[in-house]
Amino acid sequence: MADWMANDVALEKSAIDLYREHIRIIDDPKMKRLLERILSDEVSHQGDFAHFVEKAKREGSEDVRGSRSDKVIRTLNWGIEHEYTVILQYIFQSYMTASEEAKKELEDQAINEMQHLGWLAEKIVDISGKPVIEHTEVDRSTKTADMLRADIDIEKKVAAEYDRAAKETEDPKLKGLLLRLRDHELYHADVFSDLLKEEEKRPTD
Repeated sequence: MADWMANDVALEKSAIDLYREHIRIIDDPKMKRLLERILSDEVSHQGDFAHFVEKAKREGSEDVRGSRSDKVIRTLNWGIEHEYTVILQYIFQSYMTASEEAKKELEDQAINEMQHLGWLAEKIVDISGKPVIEHTEVDRSTKTADMLRADIDIEKKVAAEYDRAAKETEDPKLKGLLLRLRDHELYHADVFSDLLKEEEKRPTD
């Protein structure tokens, strides 16, 4: 449990660093003010997790994770890595886009990706593995059309990977989860494609 909380401390640090970078590059004073408020919350969360780490070390606690490490676990952890990456990406993009419609959809899809991450982590623990909460590079496009193109590309690639993994497993529950995730990712790609069509109709300066 202590090392789980230590991971949370590290994740909060990553979030804090990202918010500070956003604050540095954003000119809008209202957005800066909002991000500074969120940053304050993240710093507080980091302190809370650090406290829990020390408490868990002192009191001890049961680790429910197993030691399984095979292709299935690697695939699910790959899914977690994707979900965590796009959560950060869509939230960042929702701050940066000038389109109110895109902003709302990006926020909605980020929340859905948070659900996905939770499902994957729970499945890994259920089958005696250890979830690894890490992310890859976040696309930092600042033009809405570029953001959406990047999002469509990654959603289609991930949907194909979930589909491939579903075909390889004989576990019906795991297959069902992977196919559900695939369908959600394809839905996201369709949403972003519709937004891109609208964005491309806008006059450019």
